[in-house]
Amino acid sequence: MKNSTLYHIVRLMRPRQWLKNTSLFAGIFFAEQLFDTSSFFKVLFGFVIFSMVASGVYIFNDIIDLPRDAKHPIKKNRPIASKKVSIQLAWGLSILFISLGILFATKLNIYFSLAVFAYVVMQFLYTLVFKNVIIVDALIVAFGFVIRVFAGALVLSINISSWLVLATIGLALLLAFGKRKSERILITKTLDTGAIETRPILNRYPESLLDSMISTSASFTMITYSLFVFLVSPMQSSKFFTSFLPISLSSPKWMMLTIPVVIYGVARYLYVIYEKKEGESPERVLLSDFPLLFTISLWVFITFIIYYVIT
Repeated sequence: MKNSTLYHIVRLMRPRQWLKNTSLFAGIFFAEQLFDTSSFFKVLFGFVIFSMVASGVYIFNDIIDLPRDAKHPIKKNRPIASKKVSIQLAWGLSILFISLGILFATKLNIYFSLAVFAYVVMQFLYTLVFKNVIIVDALIVAFGFVIRVFAGALVLSINISSWLVLATIGLALLLAFGKRKSERILITKTLDTGAIETRPILNRYPESLLDSMISTSASFTMITYSLFVFLVSPMQSSKFFTSFLPISLSSPKWMMLTIPVVIYGVARYLYVIYEKKEGESPERVLLSDFPLLFTISLWVFITFIIYYVIT
């Protein structure tokens, strides 16, 4: 199975990266419409569309980066770089996924389709130009998450909190700069001096700048998230739960209970970067680091209980 063309096509699509597209569900979740069948399936369709388009963009990126990936200690094993998938087939798949994604997006609404189109254009510019521009490369990665969050809201024409968007930007920047820090560590440990040309932009990032931006992004994430939960916590709670509370807590900011969870999650990710020397693949860390996976699961559980059980 692992030697079949289909297996390598699936690898080429990078299904682990689809985890990023779950951010489309932020709008429907916090709007308390998760169990509205019509709304849920619209967002789910949007998730499938973004996953399809993202796979097409990743394939395009792998085609363009083929010469450099062939020299990379890990990326040389990618389907195109290892010649498991031909360039001709890769081009066909990339064009097919992107075209179908944009076409299907128009079936939802014009605003969502514009968000998908903007995402594709931005990713093309990133691959061809901005991937080699220090700091701007990380900002574009962060903006990609913002587009996803807004796209999920545009599917249903619902509002999205500005503080949630800011927290998303902070988290995305943390992941982006953390990824570059980990890649730099990996390459300098694995390759000879000068072979860092596989990702030349990493050579332009001073260690002190990466450390500073990681620290700033982590702080920004925790602050904006704290403001988000303070401002959007459900104001109405079930009388069954509030009857056990003193009058001073009769209108509790329930979502503030998740702040320690988020702080721990951010701190754990910093530990993964600096002590475990991992983080070059955030989605792989999410699936392999049990404390971090448990923290995210706990956050989802607590938030779900607050929004859909006690309010």
